[in-house]
Amino acid sequence: QVQLVESGGGLVQPGGSLRLSCAASGRIFSINSMGWYRQAPGKERELVASVTTGGNTNYADSVKGRFTASRDNAKNTAYLQMNSLKPEDTAVYYCNLEGKTTPFVRFQSWGQGTQVTVSS
Repeated sequence: QVQLVESGGGLVQPGGSLRLSCAASGRIFSINSMGWYRQAPGKERELVASVTTGGNTNYADSVKGRFTASRDNAKNTAYLQMNSLKPEDTAVYYCNLEGKTTPFVRFQSWGQGTQVTVSS
């Protein structure tokens, strides 16, 4: 079983910055994709950013140029640096990891979610 612990959310003014972290622990053989999703009240969960083992990144159009996803493979930790935050970025942010617990067994785990509120 793989557990994810998120941290770094909070209240920030428009234009401000936050950095989210997602640390994975447990039986981990390898991690393939690390992704960040968000869900605002009354809306569906959406993919914000993802980063592969090789460091390739993918971003939602709404956050391109403002958010940066990264990972530390040695620490099994994913990061989301969020700059120039806007009120419409307000949501609960979730990390998602896909990988293997053994060479033959895959896993997908979700973090508990962390609230990001952008407001003056």
